[in-house]
Amino acid sequence: MRILIADDHELVRDTISAFLAREDDIEVSSASDFPSSIEKIEGEGPFDLVLLDYMMPGMNGLEGLATALSKNGGKGVAMISGTASRDIAEQALAAGAVGFLPKTMAAKSLVNAVRFMAAGEQYAPLNFITEREEAQVHPLSEKLSEREQQVLEGLGRGLSNKEIARELELKEVTVKLHVKTLCRKLDARNRTHAAMIGRDAGLC
Repeated sequence: MRILIADDHELVRDTISAFLAREDDIEVSSASDFPSSIEKIEGEGPFDLVLLDYMMPGMNGLEGLATALSKNGGKGVAMISGTASRDIAEQALAAGAVGFLPKTMAAKSLVNAVRFMAAGEQYAPLNFITEREEAQVHPLSEKLSEREQQVLEGLGRGLSNKEIARELELKEVTVKLHVKTLCRKLDARNRTHAAMIGRDAGLC
């Protein structure tokens, strides 16, 4: 089974690759942005499954999904993300993705999901949908703007201000201000404490 993982965060890419490479029957290739993932598909594909980060450079969201689907010879393409909403996940599945995976998935669950999708089945973890629904009604969510919630999700994944700024297409100083506001609204001592509060509330 041949899998392509495309994600601009090296740690995420390497971690997922390591999980899958432990399996005797899985061969893993990787790419750091969308253009290079298409080059891999054209040069080495089709792959049994392509995993695309929703927010990586060049992806353009669901446009990138459509392009990858057209290039991968009818085989599966799935999306992975740490920030996309449930609505985006549902749109991706409706547009032909064989799955939508949060980056917080446990290793065993990830491997099982990959096998499921490579077999042609559509996959989205039930707890991902449930957690998103709970996050939308949590009292803390009412305190935060949509942008502040996006920044909080980045903090929850351990991203730096620079990395969050790149993902959200903001200036780094703007992200810094959002972090300061988040700490005030959440009564957090620092960014790490804010992320802990956000995770406990199901917001990141």
